[in-house]
Amino acid sequence: MVISQTPFRMSFFGGGTDMENYFRKYGGAVLSTTFDKYCYVTVRHLPRFFDYKTHLTYSRMEYVNTYDEIQHPAIRNAMKMLDMHELRLTYEADLPAQSGLGTSSSFAVGMLNAFYALKGKYVDKKKLADEAIYLERELCAEAGGWQDQIAAAFGGFNRIDFNEDGYKVSPVIISPERKSMLNYNLVMFFTGFTRFSSDIQKANNAGESNENKIKKLKEMYSLVDEAEKILVEKNSDLDEFGRLLDYTWKLKRTTGEKVSTESIDALYKKGIEAGALGGKLLGAGGGGFLIFYVKPENKQNLINAMSGLLHVPFEFENGGSRIIQYTAEDYEG
Repeated sequence: MVISQTPFRMSFFGGGTDMENYFRKYGGAVLSTTFDKYCYVTVRHLPRFFDYKTHLTYSRMEYVNTYDEIQHPAIRNAMKMLDMHELRLTYEADLPAQSGLGTSSSFAVGMLNAFYALKGKYVDKKKLADEAIYLERELCAEAGGWQDQIAAAFGGFNRIDFNEDGYKVSPVIISPERKSMLNYNLVMFFTGFTRFSSDIQKANNAGESNENKIKKLKEMYSLVDEAEKILVEKNSDLDEFGRLLDYTWKLKRTTGEKVSTESIDALYKKGIEAGALGGKLLGAGGGGFLIFYVKPENKQNLINAMSGLLHVPFEFENGGSRIIQYTAEDYEG
């Protein structure tokens, strides 16, 4: 039996510039971190006592005998890709799917990690990210960027740069004290709305002129440099990170009609009025989790003002996807 543990991510700056059709031509970058909320994929070979060969448990249950019977596209394509047979797979998570935290990509990364471990093979973080990108973007043909798979595989607080040759992951060099302060000043709430990221991406890619959207994405790309500079220069005012979040959120709202809603806008306004310096909706848009940057003296006031939403405390994490349980099995395919 194998259990993989894979973190979720929150992206602060540069979202949208990680789309392949954009960064291959113009370059891109994101500033993001993983945090201590995880998904868990448990995999073992199914004993041959049943009248089905594979048992899958996620938001539904599937009992199947062939690949083509599998309804879940990521599981179906991953099993084909790695030639997996006769499995019992279970998915569990600390937070809901379709909520802007890269949950589907964390699942893809964690599933591939577990499959390789079940085969008795080690896979490095780069290969794990690359294969998860291939699984979701090519085999499953789901719209979206590359940042989620990379963040889930590598873990940590990183700047991820994209160019015509691929991507590069660079840890953000920030003192433990400053990083802890940033963590404390960030407050996350669940809006209660969930959606499919690929659907939001498709809707946001329609309607606006390509030239206008490229101009906005280039500006969002430039903000990654500004945000990183605020973090790494110890004499800079950390509160500027919050103000820059406000700016990038207002800019992102103009990049697609499905990025925000009237309900999200009202919640964001309430957070700012309660003392937050800035914030953003995590993910492609439309719902999920709101994160705010707030000074310590206004933190409780913000939490009180948003009392209708679920407050989700979190800590940054550095591990990325890992195998937390490994028991070798005798299996002959």
